[in-house]
Amino acid sequence: MPRRLAAAFILIALCLPIAAQAGALREKLQERREARAERQLLDELPADSRILHDQTYGVHPRQVFDVYLPPNAHAAPILFMVHGGGWHTGDKAREEVVENKARHWLGKGYILVSSNYRLLPDADPLTQASDVAQAITAVQRQANGWGGDPARLVLMGHSAGAHLVALLSSDPQLAPGVSPSWLGTVALDSAAFDVPAVMQGRHLPLYDRAFGKDSSYWQKASPLHVLRSGAHPLLAVCSSRRSDACPQAEAYAAKARQLGVTVSVVREDRSHREINVDLGADPAYTARVDAFLHTLGLP
Repeated sequence: MPRRLAAAFILIALCLPIAAQAGALREKLQERREARAERQLLDELPADSRILHDQTYGVHPRQVFDVYLPPNAHAAPILFMVHGGGWHTGDKAREEVVENKARHWLGKGYILVSSNYRLLPDADPLTQASDVAQAITAVQRQANGWGGDPARLVLMGHSAGAHLVALLSSDPQLAPGVSPSWLGTVALDSAAFDVPAVMQGRHLPLYDRAFGKDSSYWQKASPLHVLRSGAHPLLAVCSSRRSDACPQAEAYAAKARQLGVTVSVVREDRSHREINVDLGADPAYTARVDAFLHTLGLP
C-alpha cells in the first residue's frame, strides 16, 4: 500500500472516534438544553401541569409522542402537533415546536400532544403520514384517561409536518383507524400542497430525497391531488416572505372551494421559522388561529 494511502487510512481511523465523541457530546448538550427549557416551561405553565414523555404508539424508537396536560382537565380539546424538518430531521420536543403553543393552549384548557414519526430514509412521506395517523389513533384511545375528549381533536403541523397533516386532512381515508374523526387542521407554512408542481419546477434537493422521481408517487403524496369532498376544514398559514408558500396555499384553497371544502388562508409577514415559533406568543397572529378553532366549536 502506498505510504500516502496508508497515512490517509490511519488518519481516518484516528478521526472516527473523535467524530463519534463529538456527536455524543452534541447530543448530551442538546438533552441538557431541552431539560433546562422544560423546567422553565413547567414554571410558566398553569400550576400542576404535567408532561408525559415518550408515549409509544409503535415499535420504532421514533414512534413516540409527548403529552402536555393542563391541571384538572375534563373533556379537554386536544391540539395534536407534528414537527417539521424536511421529512428527514426534527423532533417533538424542540422549543420552537412546543413551548409557546403549550403556554397559550394549556392556559386555555387544551391538551397539547407533540409527536415524532419515522424519518427519511427509513420512511417516505406517505409512510410518515401513516405514522401520524397511527399516533392520532393512540391518542384518542388514551384521551379519556388524561381528561381529554377524543372527539375534540385538531391537527397542526409545521413545514414538512404541515404537508403531512394537510395530506391526511385532504383524504381522511389515509387515516382509516382514526375514530371519531378530528375536527380540523392547521397547516403552518407548507410549500408542498401541490407536489407535482414542486417537482416539475426549480426546487431544493430535500424534495428529491422526499418524493423521488416517480410522478405517480408525487400524485399520491400531494394534498392538492388527493383532496376530495368531505375533507376536513383547514387553515393554511403561509409566509408572505416566501415565493412559494402562499401561492401553493391559495391554489389548494381554490380547489377546495370547488369541492365544497372549507379552507382559509392566512398570510403572515414572518419567516418560515417565525410562523412556527411565534404561534402562541404573538397575540394578533395567535388570535387568527384561535378564530379558526372557534369555527370548529372550540374555546
